[in-house]
Amino acid sequence: MTVHDKFLALGTHFGKVYLLDIQGNVTQKFEIVQVFGLYTREGFHENFDFKPYGLICPLSIFVTGGNKLLLYEKNWLNRWKTSVLHEGEGSITNIKWRANLIAWANNVGVKIYDISTKQRITNVLRDNVSLRPDMYPCSLCWKDNATLIVGWGTSIKICVVKERNPTEMRDLPSRYVEITSAFETEFFISGLAPLADQLVTLFFVKENSDHMDEEFRARPRLDIIQPLAESCEEISSDALTVRNFQDNECRDYRLEHAEGESLFYIISPKDVVVAKERDQDDHIDWLLEKKKYEEALMAAEISFKNIKRHDVQKIGMSYINHLVEKGDYDSAARKCQKVLGKNMELWENEVYRFKTIGQLKAISQYLPRGDLRLRPAIYEMILHEFLRTDYEGFATLIREWPGELYNNMAIVQAVTDHLKRDPTNSTLLTTLAELYTYDQRYDRALEIYLRLRHKDVYQLIHKHNLFSSIEDKIVLLMDFDKEKAVDMLLDNEDKISVNRVVEELADRPELLHVYLHKLFKRDHHKGQKYHERQIGLYAEYDRPNLLPFLRDSTHCPLEKALEICQQRNFVEETVFLLSRMGNCRRALQMIMEELEDVDKAIEFAKEQDDAELWEDLISYSIDKPPFITGLLNNIGTHVDPILLIHRIKEGMEIPNLRDSLVKILQDYNLQILLREGCKKILVADSLSLLQKMHRTQMRGVRVDEENICESCHATILPSDMAKPFGVVVFHCRHMFHKECLPSPGTIHGVQFCNICSAKRRGPGSGILEMKK
Repeated sequence: MTVHDKFLALGTHFGKVYLLDIQGNVTQKFEIVQVFGLYTREGFHENFDFKPYGLICPLSIFVTGGNKLLLYEKNWLNRWKTSVLHEGEGSITNIKWRANLIAWANNVGVKIYDISTKQRITNVLRDNVSLRPDMYPCSLCWKDNATLIVGWGTSIKICVVKERNPTEMRDLPSRYVEITSAFETEFFISGLAPLADQLVTLFFVKENSDHMDEEFRARPRLDIIQPLAESCEEISSDALTVRNFQDNECRDYRLEHAEGESLFYIISPKDVVVAKERDQDDHIDWLLEKKKYEEALMAAEISFKNIKRHDVQKIGMSYINHLVEKGDYDSAARKCQKVLGKNMELWENEVYRFKTIGQLKAISQYLPRGDLRLRPAIYEMILHEFLRTDYEGFATLIREWPGELYNNMAIVQAVTDHLKRDPTNSTLLTTLAELYTYDQRYDRALEIYLRLRHKDVYQLIHKHNLFSSIEDKIVLLMDFDKEKAVDMLLDNEDKISVNRVVEELADRPELLHVYLHKLFKRDHHKGQKYHERQIGLYAEYDRPNLLPFLRDSTHCPLEKALEICQQRNFVEETVFLLSRMGNCRRALQMIMEELEDVDKAIEFAKEQDDAELWEDLISYSIDKPPFITGLLNNIGTHVDPILLIHRIKEGMEIPNLRDSLVKILQDYNLQILLREGCKKILVADSLSLLQKMHRTQMRGVRVDEENICESCHATILPSDMAKPFGVVVFHCRHMFHKECLPSPGTIHGVQFCNICSAKRRGPGSGILEMKK
């Protein structure tokens, strides 16, 4: 059999030749064809007996086999000229011609002949000489014009014809053959064909029987292999079912292929099997047959431009149907997003199908909600289903779905009806508030949020500017979250005034204190009119912040504050108020008598820096040894310690006296060192400044025609410079004619600048006198 792009030629053992089209239909038949001696010992005869048709052969050159390889060429007389290309190595069993290269196989091996140079290029020897060549014939095929694939027995070799380097030619052929790959296979080779960079191989298979010792013939295999340098990798394998394969031998099979098309023909004595490369449609058919719908859908999406018999959406629908039949409703609903796309009709059909099987919940979260939208009735149907069976799921859909998808009023009415049966259900109330928000009925939403103490109430107020609606709900907001409520009120004083907030919180002093405290922290002057009220609020609810408030406030009445603090016996606050009102002695007395804290008394005396306070402190402490110790440790930098030591009674036992005296001496030494250091610095700075002043005063002063006498306002320099003149220049840079200066003062020879003396800048000591 041989293959043409448009037809097949098939010969039989009975001498008949059939021409078939690509589909296998007989288009022409030659009843008797006799070609003698092609593969026999009889030699080749130029007898071509074609009945009932004659044959006109358009070729001018061809070769034949047998015991010799003969080349036939037509001469100029249109007669055939015969040339023997090779002989003497047994029968020639296979010939393949490609471009200028002829390859043939005999009992010894494979030869390649170059028609263009009329030279034999190479001889590829047969590997397994134990196999009979007539039973296990050689398979040859050209992959391209320079690559020959040889299969013999279980061996495959890939031979590449290459051009020889001209410098190496000598008497050698211009081409040579390099074997790029050689490997063994598991079975006997009946045919070879190229497939891109892979090989299609037809194997004759013999297997061992489990019940018999002898081998038996199995079905032939058509494999695709990937050749490597010394081995191969199996890509795919198919066992072929042909008639009477149990009786066939290796020589009974052949493999032909159509160049340019992925069509392969397997010839056996009883059958011709056509094999073609699987396309994506075939792959999808197989996946669908095996119910691998997900893989089929993925393959169709990847190769949607190349598939011809399948449609991506139809495959997707089959997958959805399969998932529904399995009961995997969630996966089926999820696939709807991908498969149904923007087909509204398919979407609605699927929704109604899911409703029929009671699985509306499964498809709800995957419904389109963007540019593509279904009819509002579809969304309302799902919402009613959730409202009937699942309040939480209903609330989730309301949050996730835009309000434009459904009739908001209809859903509000449905929720209201359910709340009549369950009026305290927080989920339904929250959802109703969200529905009111979508419908821009913010006042109703706010009421529900406040009633539920919902965290979104502040966001709702800010987002929709509902400050006018919360003026009478400030107490509710404060009860819910004081910090957030106060921050919101203070941030929006322009919308809700301080007076309005104070008025609303008048009956809740603990909340009023929180508000006024934060207001005071932000600005000490904004709520000044409420500072008097805040004194009582701090005293009642927040004493730790009372003293800082009294210190920072300049608007609270001190008498009122003192009265409150004395009533509640707040000593520290009373001490501060007394000192602020000028009654420092009473304040010190309270520290000493009520607090009995000498350190605080000393600190207070230091702050006031009043000698009388120190005297009072010493007088109070003189009969209290612990107080004396405290004074000795801290008094040294403010009061002479000798005053205290002289007043200590003889024989009084004072704790840690030695340490206190040592500290006094150390403090005294430190003060002496500081004084001496300061003195040295002062002397050095004075000397440096004196030297700088001296250098400055010793510098010359420029006098020219532009300067004037500060007394007569005439030009300081005369017009006639030849005449004698006198000019006096003070260090203050005021200039006078000598005759314009008044007579010297009480100190002989010392003159002062009249201008600087009048302005009390001090005398312009030192005179620069210029004479000529």
